[in-house]
This record gives sequence, C-alpha cells and structure tokens, in this order.
Amino acid sequence: MSPLKSSWTLGLLLLGLATLSPASAWAQESAIRKNLADRLPAFSKIDEVSKTPMNGLYEVRVNDSDIFYTDAEGNFLLQGNLIDTRAKRNLTEERMDKLNAIDFSALPLKDAFAVVRGNGKRKMAVFEDPNCGYCKRFERDLQKVTDVTVYMFLFPILSPDSGDKARNIWCSKDRAKAWLDLMVKDQPVAKASCDASTLERNLEFGRKHKITGTPTVFFVDGSRVPGAISAQQVEKFLADAR
Repeated sequence: MSPLKSSWTLGLLLLGLATLSPASAWAQESAIRKNLADRLPAFSKIDEVSKTPMNGLYEVRVNDSDIFYTDAEGNFLLQGNLIDTRAKRNLTEERMDKLNAIDFSALPLKDAFAVVRGNGKRKMAVFEDPNCGYCKRFERDLQKVTDVTVYMFLFPILSPDSGDKARNIWCSKDRAKAWLDLMVKDQPVAKASCDASTLERNLEFGRKHKITGTPTVFFVDGSRVPGAISAQQVEKFLADAR
C-alpha cells in the first residue's frame, strides 16, 4: 500500500472513531441513567452524568448538588469523597464548591442589612440565626476584621423564637446596632413590628440554594463557607476573592 493511501485510510479510521465517540459516550450515559432509574426510584431524575478522572468511574448528580459515583453500567453506587492522591486534592469537595457557588451579584441584598467596618471596600455576606451559638462566636471574632462590608441575612431556622428575634432586629431603627448588641454583647433586642416578609424570602432563598446551617458565609468570588470560621480565615477568603 502506498504511503499516500495508507495515510488516507488512517485518516478515515480516525474520523470514524471521532464520529463514533460522542455516540458511544451518549449510549454510556443513557445506560447509566436507565439502569439507576429502573433500580432506584430516587434516581428517576438525574441532573447530570459525567466521567471522572478515575478510569471506569462516573459522577452522577441529582437534586442539583448531591453527588454519587457509579460504574459504566450503573451496577454499583458509591457516595463519598474522591481523592486525587497524586495531586493531594479532594475532587468531590472541589466539585461541591463549584456547584454550590453563588454569583454574589445575584444575592438579594435588599433583604439584608449592612454592617460596615473601616472603609467597607471588601464585601461578604452571611446568613445567620439570632439563636445560633456558633454565629455569636463568629460575630465576636469578626470584630477583628476591618475595611469590610458584611451583608447580614437574617435566617431564623433554629428554634420557634428565632423568627421573633429576627423580626425585632429587622424592624429596629438601627438594625446593625441591634444585631451586634444581641450577638456580641448579649443584650436583648426590644420588641418591634413592621413588614418582615423579608425573613420568609430569606428562608426561601436558603431552601433554593441549600443553605442548611448557620453561619453560612459567601464571598464575592462566589465561594461558600459553612460554619464559624476564624477572623484569620475570613481575611484569607477576602484576599483570595479579591
């Protein structure tokens, strides 16, 4: 066979493989979707199936951000962290961070009040419950962070009177002062009344974006951090987000 003909034949073969590849990938995904849906009702609606860096392992995403792993035919199912031991990276955690990220500009800031320290140039947002002990610890440590604007979303989820305290804070003449008096100084908030429908909107936003605990912190790069992180950690996130 001449070199020209050989080259032409090889080109056709490669073209054929390239043409078959998307179809093959689609068939693989379809098989995983069908088998899991047929066998497990919770997987009747799968958001996404995608390959992982591990040979033969596929990521299955349901309920927007719940991640599972399966083989090429959906015969086995795993839930847990996928670790890249060479790069020392938690691939599952990185994927979750990406899925849970929120565009900071999309936050409904009208339903929050601002606590400004220093020049206020740096930005962050926090969802907190007035009855949350971890939130109080977080707020006290946050006093060490300056040149920041904190958008505070009242998020009353912990106890029956969380809503009452949140309403009193939202309806106060100086919301930031009322909030800090309660969380930092343990001073009770005077009763107040007004249109506090913002609280229900915050709860609905939390349900939509799977905010399940307090405090939950968001930075301008979209990153989400659950839990009472230290002032030093806040400083690092603010620097990285910038």
